[in-house]
Amino acid sequence: MRLVKTCAALVLVSLLSACTWWSENADVEPDIPEQQLYEEALSAMDDGNYSLAVDKLQLLEARYPFGRYSEQAQLELIYAYFKTFEPQSSAAAADRFIRLHPNHDNIDYAYYMKGLTAFEQDRSFLTRYLPLDETQRDPGAARDSFDSFSTLVSRYPESEYAPDAQKRMQYLKNRLATYEIHVATYYMKRQAWIAAANRGRYVVENYQETPAVPDALAIMYEAYTQLAMTDLADDALQVLTLNFPDYEIHSFREGSYSLLYTASFGLFGEGEEVVAPVRPTQSLGETRAEEREKEDSKEERSWFDRATFGIFE
Repeated sequence: MRLVKTCAALVLVSLLSACTWWSENADVEPDIPEQQLYEEALSAMDDGNYSLAVDKLQLLEARYPFGRYSEQAQLELIYAYFKTFEPQSSAAAADRFIRLHPNHDNIDYAYYMKGLTAFEQDRSFLTRYLPLDETQRDPGAARDSFDSFSTLVSRYPESEYAPDAQKRMQYLKNRLATYEIHVATYYMKRQAWIAAANRGRYVVENYQETPAVPDALAIMYEAYTQLAMTDLADDALQVLTLNFPDYEIHSFREGSYSLLYTASFGLFGEGEEVVAPVRPTQSLGETRAEEREKEDSKEERSWFDRATFGIFE
């Protein structure tokens, strides 16, 4: 009886081992030649099936890491990830290629794709199809894109991708400069004069020839005026006046209004409108000073005049 049990146990163990062996071998894919894998990946990309292309390229890298198509497969993988809307994977693949092949003939393509991936990542779905101001969003991806394009242009100025990178860099400069103005305006409304002045100076020093420069100079002028830094305020105003003579100086501070004034839409209560900063001791501010005097000389409107919208008074 004991012998029968022993034999039955051995047979059972053998059957289980056989099942395990067959199941393991069933999951193992047959060997595919390197060239065939690469051609299948390219064919999938030509057909627009980028998910399949990613699978083929990943398999090629895993099985033939030092093959004749490995380097080209890494480049193709960057683009395939980009087309499957996987920006993190695309950027990681580009960084990996740059690290492994710093002297490759097509390394300029890796830098370009890295910048393009961050560029498209910064432009979200909502900003493409809805009228949203993307300059008020976090510019982290825009900075990464600008840095990658800048590296490409500086290191490989003769690259075929350099002209397009330069155009995108100009757009990114305008976007980053406008974001700094939004932040500076926020500081001005909170009366954080030093922080606002530093933001304005950063725009002037790093984003020249952008539409945000005159606003940056105006913020510097107003912030330095509030800080009683006369020399710095004079310098900012002089640069602004000489380079942008048609710019109309306005205040970036927030007005002070009472609750009654706000609730009645300005009919009742007291409200202090913010006017442009004026320093009548300097010649460049005489025009604005004269305008301020004219505004102050106007007769104060009574509550009855406000309520009747000026019809009876």
